[in-house]
Amino acid sequence: MLAKNRLTISGSGLVLAVLAAVGVGLWARRRHPHLPCPSSLSFLLENPFMNQVAGAQLLLDRAGVAPGMRVLDVGCGPGRITLPAAQRVGPDGEVVALDIQPAMLRRVQEKVTTQKVNNVRLLRAGAGEGKTEAVAFDRAFLVTVLGEIPDKPAALREIYRALKPGGILSITEVFPDPDMQRPGVVRQLAQETGFSVAEQIGSFPAFTMNLVKPTGA
Repeated sequence: MLAKNRLTISGSGLVLAVLAAVGVGLWARRRHPHLPCPSSLSFLLENPFMNQVAGAQLLLDRAGVAPGMRVLDVGCGPGRITLPAAQRVGPDGEVVALDIQPAMLRRVQEKVTTQKVNNVRLLRAGAGEGKTEAVAFDRAFLVTVLGEIPDKPAALREIYRALKPGGILSITEVFPDPDMQRPGVVRQLAQETGFSVAEQIGSFPAFTMNLVKPTGA
């Protein structure tokens, strides 16, 4: 019984520590809203809470990522989705990790080197700058990134152009991200860009909305 109590206390301490860290990070983010999350705050993206409500494998399943696909990870950050996606698509697939911050891309490169992954390509660019290939990807991800993009319509237009017909853009938003976008906002942006909304999975504290590029596009 004593050991069980100690385990419970330890688990509670971990939860409190994570919540405290998230609170500090959110306070820092509110001082600079609508800017990319700096690499020093990457713990906001890689922590037990995020893994529980928006874990990489869960999001890959929701988007239907399969072997041989080409995946675009927009605003890849420290590579929380990039590396699992690379494993999922296998040697016949590829993941392009796009981020505007060199520090984030360096973190991804470190993981790629350590894990000896050879199907990840890094692209330094901002979403909406038009630096991605056209009609080249089966899936694209925006995970807690949309609210940080100054020109959201331009970003979605670029991703629309980059996807193959029938390709899916999977957008995930998580509370308490200070830049979290509401489902209605995502739907409106999708309609304005030409995407059709295939489904919304979840609501609170996190949801994923899958947008499809029409097959006739």
